[in-house]
Amino acid sequence: MADLDLCFTPATELARRIAAKEISPVEVVENSLARIEEVDPALNCFCFVYPEEAIGKARAAEAAAMAGESLGPLHGVPMAIKDFTPTKGKTTTLGSVVYKDNVPDEDARIVADLLGAGAIMVGKTTTPEFAHDGFTHSPLWGTTRNPWNPERTPGGSSGGSGAAVASGCVPLAEGSDMGGSVRIPASFCGAVGLKPSLGRIPMTVLPTVFDTISHFGPLARTLDDAALFLDVCQGPFERDIMSIPTPVAIRRPTPSDVSGLRIAMDMDLGIYHVDDEVAANVEACAAALREAGAVVEEVDLGWTADCVEAWLTYWNVYLAAFFEQHLDTRRDDLDPAIVAMFEAARKVDAIGFKRLEFVRTEQWRKLCDVFERHDALICPTTPVPAPPAGSSDREQMGLRPDGKMASSDMTLVFNNVAHCPALSVPSGMHATGLPTGLQIVGRRFDDLTALRIGAAVEKARPWADRRPSL
Repeated sequence: MADLDLCFTPATELARRIAAKEISPVEVVENSLARIEEVDPALNCFCFVYPEEAIGKARAAEAAAMAGESLGPLHGVPMAIKDFTPTKGKTTTLGSVVYKDNVPDEDARIVADLLGAGAIMVGKTTTPEFAHDGFTHSPLWGTTRNPWNPERTPGGSSGGSGAAVASGCVPLAEGSDMGGSVRIPASFCGAVGLKPSLGRIPMTVLPTVFDTISHFGPLARTLDDAALFLDVCQGPFERDIMSIPTPVAIRRPTPSDVSGLRIAMDMDLGIYHVDDEVAANVEACAAALREAGAVVEEVDLGWTADCVEAWLTYWNVYLAAFFEQHLDTRRDDLDPAIVAMFEAARKVDAIGFKRLEFVRTEQWRKLCDVFERHDALICPTTPVPAPPAGSSDREQMGLRPDGKMASSDMTLVFNNVAHCPALSVPSGMHATGLPTGLQIVGRRFDDLTALRIGAAVEKARPWADRRPSL
């Protein structure tokens, strides 16, 4: 039986204790594997687990620590990789029957960085097919569930990673975020999730290096864990032309002083219907930031549903460009939602696709006006707590009689302005017993201020000790 205190120990603390020889990597990894065995039958957050290999690497990590060798910042710490991200010699299915036998011949840069820092990969986590949805279920792997209530979704598309962290299987997991796929699981599962500034973490796994919505990011238990992940994985990396040439100097512990910062708050972004308790938790975070010395002011971005529609069209074309070749030959193996997205993408003409940038430009201009007077923007990450596990983005989305949009996320609009980092931190609990999230959006390339505000919220409203009753 797994030691729950060890299961919920942050990655930074595990790394410190391993380096100080207070605990063995073997004990930590064996405990991680035991927790996976206990909870994964109920959650279905792992599609692959590597017990023998992980324990072998833990023994090698233990020997290195005992011998006084130079250790990486994640030495001996168990972590998980999303099944979207290539891993050398290990099946990477992208949640698709089409790719069920796909074995990459090299690691993604982010995987190499994490392993190079000493982390030990214990398994790969579930994703919807081609990471297409904010709910994690696929024809290949079935439905992944939320640790706080298995009838609810952990979000997506990094839902397996979110559930793995929230349930204590691993302290740190990798995710990808093209429309909120790190931040949505963070909000629904009560974790920290970061979409870094575009190019902060190199993106090397797509057929193009010119995409403008795609990010890797951490799902973590604490701000410091997320900051450590970012520090380990940030570029530059010449093969990614979008990678930022100059890395940021990340301090740990993460600074939490927000005195004098000016923070804008727009509860609905002009677009969304927000649950009353979700809004109340955001207001409580704003009050905590004011108490800590920040100036928090309500603003009206004036965004419209056109911002959402632009992203949805872009997303259909994005996925079709990468995977549409399977539509005519493997249609019956594809998720019906994917089929519909590919067929919609085929109807988009080149001129119409280019004009999506006009919407994104107007969206940026309005956000830029806010950033001329403020250091960051806060809003809910998701406007509702986790919906039922079998639902989908499309089922949850629609226009209400009051003109506001019903939706399960408020994240995808910030991938339209992807140079701005967006961080989700727990904002509180809902009466349903589910976590809610606060989204912190920084100015272009200013990841540090977003982390700083998140650390202030964590300090004022601690969450790391909360555990689902699994």
